[in-house]
Amino acid sequence: MPDFNPASPPLAVVIGGGPAGLMAAEALAQAGLAVEVFDAMPSVGRKFLLAGVGGMNITHSEPYPAFVARYAERQGEIGTLLGEFDADALRQWIHGLGIETFVGTSGRVFPIDMKAAPLLRAWLKRLRDSGVVIHTRHRWLGWNAEGALRIAYPQGERLVNAAVLVLALGGGSWARLGSDGSWQALLAERAVDISPLQPSNCGFEVAGWSALLKDKFAGAPLKNIALSVPGSAPRKGEFILTAQGVEGSLVYAWSAPVREAINRDGRGVLLLDLLPDKPVDKIAQALARPRGSRSMAKHLHSQLGIDGVKAALLRELTDPATFASPEALAQAIKALPITLVRARPLDEAISSAGGVRFEGLDAGLMLKGMPGVFCAGEMLDWEAPTGGYLLTACFASGQHAGRAAAQWLKSQG
Repeated sequence: MPDFNPASPPLAVVIGGGPAGLMAAEALAQAGLAVEVFDAMPSVGRKFLLAGVGGMNITHSEPYPAFVARYAERQGEIGTLLGEFDADALRQWIHGLGIETFVGTSGRVFPIDMKAAPLLRAWLKRLRDSGVVIHTRHRWLGWNAEGALRIAYPQGERLVNAAVLVLALGGGSWARLGSDGSWQALLAERAVDISPLQPSNCGFEVAGWSALLKDKFAGAPLKNIALSVPGSAPRKGEFILTAQGVEGSLVYAWSAPVREAINRDGRGVLLLDLLPDKPVDKIAQALARPRGSRSMAKHLHSQLGIDGVKAALLRELTDPATFASPEALAQAIKALPITLVRARPLDEAISSAGGVRFEGLDAGLMLKGMPGVFCAGEMLDWEAPTGGYLLTACFASGQHAGRAAAQWLKSQG
């Protein structure tokens, strides 16, 4: 690590108090710098805390090749960061805070008490004990003409001269928790290369459900099913039918290809397998059995266990001719196309795609056109599914940017 005079260390500033920003602050403090963190919200880590309300999924235990593949077209860039701080390193780091972790049946990793708050409290104590100063209700407004940071706070505005700056401002989802994407305009003024922010891990809308389906089944979960996009292997899980379309964990897993299909073609398609454990020929045989005076609804229920929202959606998305043919209906049950026309608004999404492009950053995540300014976390141009992948990359990028910022500052003499 760099060596700085402890009597008068240079000031390193971090903008953003989420996992990436706090991780950068820790790395900078470990390098011997004076560190101040500025966050616009009344407290830091607000999105991190809310993400942990249902159980703090911190990372995932799957083998590294599968893990890094989750970052799709950015797996090269994120893989470099994970090479320094992967899922195992993150777990060890959490253990160093005095909090044990465990691997759930799905392979996801959680703190032993499933909560985010104890982890954050322990981390903030360690940061403050190391000298990190955290300012809340302090919003970054960009730079003045002399290059000082403009910071708005309840009493007015102050100027801060930083020896090095790490920006960790989040994406564009959950604006009420601080990730509002307002930094885009400030960096665009400096000609930073930014990919537009888009919803990721999000729900989607259809052109319109029938009144019957919407009134009776909006909010109903579809369980023990599988979803895919054309040309891909299906994934099992569950999702929720909404008044506008579909949402839920299995939909989020396919959000990137569906969103890109909508951007490209004006629509995207999810293929729903209502009976993922039963082959199509067995379904056709069951449907072909005589049903006598029973209705088709009762036939579907008695032969295949399809009823409720599953039966309603099957009826919604097929025509009478398909229902009249056991073979055609069996095919529909195994690959029922749900046509989606738009993503739900960015502010509703769990995360966002887009951000500062890696092509405009050097290997240390420093902006090529702005020496001494580094970027980390979700404001970078990458995306990943839920399951701990988002958090792991945020932690890894924060540590990488913090260490690189300290090394760069030392190289300046």
